[in-house]
Amino acid sequence: MSKMNARFRNRLIASITGVVSVWMPALPASAAHPEIQLEIRDHLFYPSVLKVPANTKIKLIVINRDATPEEFESYELNREKVIMGGQKAIIFIGPLAPGEYPFFGEFNPKTAQGKVIAQ
Repeated sequence: MSKMNARFRNRLIASITGVVSVWMPALPASAAHPEIQLEIRDHLFYPSVLKVPANTKIKLIVINRDATPEEFESYELNREKVIMGGQKAIIFIGPLAPGEYPFFGEFNPKTAQGKVIAQ
């Protein structure tokens, strides 16, 4: 590529970058998905009730404090994820219409129960 073509290309790129930055401002920090933390301890979910904003995608961080694995399961949320003992997992849920969405631990369904309330 000749020196003249290289200069023209660099100026063109700089011009386009400037126009894009003026017309497409950076997204605000609030545009990131809200994060909610859920812990598994002694085969129970803490907190057992998660209140989330309706119509918003949520980043659910599930931390398994037990030594044994547990599976986060919800038919209503259409999610299932095994979290090994001492590990964590990220599960995206939503956007959800207002309502209640139960979840449970597949390996300990009698004790590991909870629900998401979208409001």
